[in-house]
Amino acid sequence: MMAAVEVEAEPQLADLYREHYRSLVRLASLLLDDVGASEEVVQDAFVSVHRAWDRIDDPARRVAYLRSTVLNGARSGLRRRRVRRRYDHVEVAGPTEGAESGALLAEEHREVLAALRDLPRRQRECLVLRYYLDLSEADIATTLGISAGSVKTHAHRGLAALAVALKEDT
Repeated sequence: MMAAVEVEAEPQLADLYREHYRSLVRLASLLLDDVGASEEVVQDAFVSVHRAWDRIDDPARRVAYLRSTVLNGARSGLRRRRVRRRYDHVEVAGPTEGAESGALLAEEHREVLAALRDLPRRQRECLVLRYYLDLSEADIATTLGISAGSVKTHAHRGLAALAVALKEDT
């Protein structure tokens, strides 16, 4: 009986992986600035979903669980980075860009991403989930574990801060 459950769950998890892996890596890399670390965070999120597979009854909640796990992993990565900077007294290098990615990104995209990274964590997360993943306020609230009203507040404040930051750069 147990083997039948595992066989049934594996294709569903594989489908979830194929459908969401790339977008989750892009989400994490917007927050972390490091594709390798982002891939690790996403892989860890899928392992976590696999472990919790039987406890997540609603298939739609599995995607929200994945996003939440990726966001939490990215937060942890950023915390580790800050601690490392504080205690090692060594400046951690900023994002490294290969020739290909540097050629693909226009200057204004880099400015927007830099301004986005300077926002407070909640504002940055709300804007990335809203405009990059095109999630509804309800989905963002579920992913972040906050109310829809908080999502609106953080998104509004984040957009206002971005407008100010981008006007200063011009």
